[in-house]
Amino acid sequence: MSAIKEYFNKMRGTSKSPGAVSSVEIFWSWTGAFAGISAVALIHYKILSGTGYQMVIGSFGASAVLIYGAIKSPLAQPRNLIGGHVISGIIGVASYTLFHNEMWLASSVAVATAIAVMHATKTLHPPGGATALIAVIGGESIHKLGFLYAIVPAGTGASIMLVVALLVNNIPRTRRYPEFWL
Repeated sequence: MSAIKEYFNKMRGTSKSPGAVSSVEIFWSWTGAFAGISAVALIHYKILSGTGYQMVIGSFGASAVLIYGAIKSPLAQPRNLIGGHVISGIIGVASYTLFHNEMWLASSVAVATAIAVMHATKTLHPPGGATALIAVIGGESIHKLGFLYAIVPAGTGASIMLVVALLVNNIPRTRRYPEFWL
């Protein structure tokens, strides 16, 4: 009985919620996210429209939270951002290619394998799980890209967002990005 109690006690947490974020920090997080998503969305809607290529994928919204709003997190660093998206894109496409007749299997293999490989390569970036899943469930326009999906949109879009993060996150004296590169 004590093992069960101990198991459920783990779910109580071990620390208190972090304090509030300053209005200055909120402003710079908003500014970075707006600029970063604007950059990839402008390319998507104004340059790539009608080409069959894309630049915007849903996982970039989650990346924006990390690289503009949680800039000190190890998960938000350049290695993690770029590596996480590219690796996960490759794994997602491979999973779809191998298991497209069983979408439940392709989806779960893509995400689970992406997490494992990101851990092994020190590129853990939570939005990478979504990048892998999008490669499976993204529909015909994503599937037509094949392994190019790992480069455009995943790698290129993440790289554009990284450039914006480098520029915007270092404007105020109170912010510094990145914490590390490799």
